[in-house]
Amino acid sequence: MISNLAYIHPEAQLGQNVTVSPFASIYGDVTIGDNTWIGPNAVIMDGARIGKNCKIFPGAVISAIPQDLKFKGEYTTAEIGDNTVIRECVTINKGTSDRKATKIGNNCLLMAYVHVAHDCFIGNQVIIANSVNLAGHITIEDWVILEGTVAAQQFITIGAHAFIAGASLVRKNVPPYIRVAREPLQFIGVNTIGLARRGYTKEAITQIEDIYRLIFVRGHNVSKALELVESEIPVSSEREQILGFIRNSKEGIVKGI
Repeated sequence: MISNLAYIHPEAQLGQNVTVSPFASIYGDVTIGDNTWIGPNAVIMDGARIGKNCKIFPGAVISAIPQDLKFKGEYTTAEIGDNTVIRECVTINKGTSDRKATKIGNNCLLMAYVHVAHDCFIGNQVIIANSVNLAGHITIEDWVILEGTVAAQQFITIGAHAFIAGASLVRKNVPPYIRVAREPLQFIGVNTIGLARRGYTKEAITQIEDIYRLIFVRGHNVSKALELVESEIPVSSEREQILGFIRNSKEGIVKGI
């Protein structure tokens, strides 16, 4: 259903069974997938690519130009996958010349007042709670949970299945599978509950705990810890994912206990 009180540019491409509520505004260079709901007063600007079965709540602004003085009007997009919910007053800026896009995956939930800056890449099944602020060029992998009022600085990466406690300041990369909290941000354990809910076996979770015990608890420097992981922990996809993530974190990872 399209309200006659909404503004929809004639060049906008809307799929089947799209609902556009009163006072929503949809610009011309926009595509919206089937069965998506656009709430009252939402603004969908040029460059928005929204998937199927999404819900965009009142006051959200999708694909506004970046808040980056280096942006010179280059063509970029803001892309949202299928089955994703964008709650009230969320702002998602489109990309710059760096990544050409800001991307949010499938089955995500962004709660009220979240800000996603230019060139952020967010994976699938990610939950971002109220008033989280993400600076530009951040990568968030699948199944991450950020609790309320987290603030993350530009260019960091948060690994898959990580859990970030509320009000945390994220200045370094967060490896996969762990929980972090406190100030400065530090490892407080493996995300065992989340992993169990997602079907990881007890053996896999125990191995992840053994890996991070070497990295964060035993007091080794990172290089020595990674050597011990390779020599003492059997090969697995989780082990290789952790080793690869940390070795690619040139600007460092969060602190240990």
